[in-house]
Amino acid sequence: MTSTTAPRRRAPGRLLAALPLALALAACGVTRPPASVQAPAPAQWRSPVPAEAVPHHGSTADLAHWWRQAGDPLLADLIEAAQAASPTVASAAARVTEARGARTQAGAALAPRLDGNLSATRSASPLSGTSTGTTTTTGTGSTSVPPATILQATLQPSWEIDLFGGLRASRDAADARLAAGEARWHDARIAVAAETANAYFAERACARQLAVAEADTRSRSETARLTGLSADAGFTAPADAALARASAADASARLTQQRAQCRVLRHGLVALTGLPAENLDRRLDAQSAITALPTPPAVDDVPAQTLLQRPDLFAAERAVAAASADAGAAQAQRYPRLTLSGSVGRLQLRTQGFRASVDTWSVGPVALSVPLFDGGVSAANAESARARYDEAVVQYRASVRQAVREVEEALTNLDSTRQRAADADTAVRGYQANLDAAQSRYQTGLASLFELEDARRTLFAAQTARVSLQRESNEAWVALYRAVGGGWQRPDADTAATASATAAGRSNAAVAAPDPQAASTALPTTTGATATPRP
Repeated sequence: MTSTTAPRRRAPGRLLAALPLALALAACGVTRPPASVQAPAPAQWRSPVPAEAVPHHGSTADLAHWWRQAGDPLLADLIEAAQAASPTVASAAARVTEARGARTQAGAALAPRLDGNLSATRSASPLSGTSTGTTTTTGTGSTSVPPATILQATLQPSWEIDLFGGLRASRDAADARLAAGEARWHDARIAVAAETANAYFAERACARQLAVAEADTRSRSETARLTGLSADAGFTAPADAALARASAADASARLTQQRAQCRVLRHGLVALTGLPAENLDRRLDAQSAITALPTPPAVDDVPAQTLLQRPDLFAAERAVAAASADAGAAQAQRYPRLTLSGSVGRLQLRTQGFRASVDTWSVGPVALSVPLFDGGVSAANAESARARYDEAVVQYRASVRQAVREVEEALTNLDSTRQRAADADTAVRGYQANLDAAQSRYQTGLASLFELEDARRTLFAAQTARVSLQRESNEAWVALYRAVGGGWQRPDADTAATASATAAGRSNAAVAAPDPQAASTALPTTTGATATPRP
């Protein structure tokens, strides 16, 4: 048995000399549209900030655990169950996984690729003539050809050198989409938490209203019973007895309707959380009629700082950055592409005790692809990418305006419910006193049944309004919780806050964005004169 090895050779100097030039060209890059943009934001909230809302100055730890601070373990359990069962959250999580895979692919495109190939061949092949099995027929007779085994192992590297930054732009776009996807996942969880809280407060308000309806029905039924006895004895007119029975029947119908409404709301909670209906009914029945939220540390004094905490705005920012990178990648497709490939391998021949090995290698081809004519496809793609970027910018600015609107609306509703709460309580107390007086006068014959029923209807309406007002206040707090980000903390919170504070020191009219290459995209800014933020 013998073994031979082919002598190794060095790579041609010309190919190696071309590599520094290729790497120098790779430092070039296409011009991208701005990855950070500005959007108008108010210098202060126009709606009054509730005095009980303690500013947290960018710290969202307390707000993130607001539900557990509410002192209602059922509320926290319902939110956790709803987030676990939500298809919206599951879809957002799937989008994050997809974005992470796309980021890996985009990053891998910048690095060289290495493929391996193993092959084995066994054959009997003469140098000339016609082969049949292992016997070769020639002009002078038949000659037996011994079988041979050929083993080959090859490594094949290839690399597309990023001459004009197209691959880097694709990687940056994938990075931005991954960050946006993660923010949307948090936004989906916040949305589910707010939806669950509103559904829970609606059920609690319904239970409170059910208690009011039950008390009203009992009162009317008792009045109808006493009036009926009085009518039978001849002391009350039959018309009054008929009125009392009608009033009791009307209250009974409202009670039946209220019970059905509460059952529908409970069915909604079961569908939202995925919890067993029997278990949920038992826990809800053990709760008080309605739960009042504590005052959360939900509002920051500086509007830009508050808007920084919204995951949907952060996702919109990253969408602008991704569109900017996509525009650069599309532009790079209009320029030449340089690829470098090669191979390193070993081939071994085995036949009848003979073994020979040969090492092989190659560098190249170094291929430069220059687009000459494509019918305007690449130019159209670049124009389309720029249009998508312009769309992302408009959507981001619209998202900022919508965020400002949501915060203002939540603050306005909170202020409205706060101002109306004292009046609603006063109205209930006054109408209750009026009903008590009317009942006393009716029992002594100084008031008619019509007066009594009118006082009862007025009290019932006031009690219903107070329950609705309490529910409205709770929903306003939930809206504010969601409008200021629900306790989410952006990945570059420290950098963004520092840049915002620095910009505020330079000008009271704008909040500048941190460097998008260092941290993130732009923060909302405002132009023009600014007023002092409310305390």
